[in-house]
Amino acid sequence: MAQSNELKFGCVVQGAASYTSKQGSVYAPGISAETAGSKAVFLGIVTIPPDGRTKAHFHEYHESAFYFMSGEEVELCTGAQLEHREKARPGDYLFIPAKVPHVAVNRGKSPAVFVGVRNEPTAQESVVMLPELDALVP
Repeated sequence: MAQSNELKFGCVVQGAASYTSKQGSVYAPGISAETAGSKAVFLGIVTIPPDGRTKAHFHEYHESAFYFMSGEEVELCTGAQLEHREKARPGDYLFIPAKVPHVAVNRGKSPAVFVGVRNEPTAQESVVMLPELDALVP
């Protein structure tokens, strides 16, 4: 798609190749700055492999929201010391505010697949890794 300063039409987007993010989940971008010229939103599929997890991190400037489409159960750990823990199942929504440390753990035997959206349009969003917190979540 040709990039321009102002989009004059909507578009159908085939999506982009998936990649493994710094935090460890697999992203398949659908709508992003790169795929559709988005100025404010990223929308894509996010997958955590079986027995997989993200690394401890937070997003400095943007909120993230996810719809849990398929899989078994994911544990979401949030807070300064990842002390707040909740279990999500397919059909649940997850919300993570900016600057909140978090880890997501797929303790199941099948991939956990989410539709993810954030108010930051690039496929490779800014993320702050927190390796000192990784050991807090088994």
